[in-house]
Amino acid sequence: MSLKPLGNRVILKVKKEEEKVVGGIVLPETAKTNQNEGEIIAVGTGKYHGEILVPIPVQVGDKVIYKEYSSSSIDLDEEGTYVIMDADDILAIKE
Repeated sequence: MSLKPLGNRVILKVKKEEEKVVGGIVLPETAKTNQNEGEIIAVGTGKYHGEILVPIPVQVGDKVIYKEYSSSSIDLDEEGTYVIMDADDILAIKE
């Protein structure tokens, strides 16, 4: 299945949490923190400001940090979790 975001939305794949620390200790679910990081897999067309279409400032493949409570989670496959979110809720691009 393929998804195409509409308007000013993006779809990203959530970065998986590491299960172990350097010493090999397994972390329980309650000790993990949500990093709110992911990789852009699809980008919408942008949003209109008056009659001008303003494109989304990220591209497919960009690694980004986003607001914690700004997205809708979906599971497309066993590969991981994906989120659909408004492009305005992206805080930074990791370089």
